[in-house]
Amino acid sequence: MKKTLPIALSNRHIHVCKEDLETLFGEGYELTRTKDLSQPGQFACEEKVDLVGPKRTIKGIRILGPVRPETQLEVSITDAFTLGINPIIRNSGDIKDTPGGKLVGPKGEVEIDKGIIVAARHIHMHTTDGEEYGVKDGQIVSIKTTGPRGLVFENVLVRVHPTYALEMHVDVEEGNAAGVRNGDLVEIIK
Repeated sequence: MKKTLPIALSNRHIHVCKEDLETLFGEGYELTRTKDLSQPGQFACEEKVDLVGPKRTIKGIRILGPVRPETQLEVSITDAFTLGINPIIRNSGDIKDTPGGKLVGPKGEVEIDKGIIVAARHIHMHTTDGEEYGVKDGQIVSIKTTGPRGLVFENVLVRVHPTYALEMHVDVEEGNAAGVRNGDLVEIIK
């Protein structure tokens, strides 16, 4: 059974639905791809928006494509405190009962009533990786990092799907705490 896999640090970003994209950037607007991401079909966009919270604004949050069914912002715990909202750690896509805020784009503004999360740490695996690693979709594992700041990440969700590429995702704060960089290898210790 395989044990090691690459890790990637995720900075704050937003996934937008078509309706919010058009409100923020104009009717019929299409995202401008600037860089492909490690997960097949996912890409960073040229477009950025500002997020206004009860306390402060975070400017220039990059949009990731393609558009999604619902708008979701992924921020760090520090970002949540900066905005003045309660940081809620959730799996991507699980935005029920999460804080909202105001998005400001070049052509308009959108008030979202939910969708701001601190993304839970997780692993993407292709179905063949799941077999090689002996894990199933939805399983929770532990991950060990090495080095001077080595630590164990508990409660790591495994997501197995035929369109995923092998990679663990943590936010920048978690990655910095562990002293890891994009592409470093980490170990599943279950």
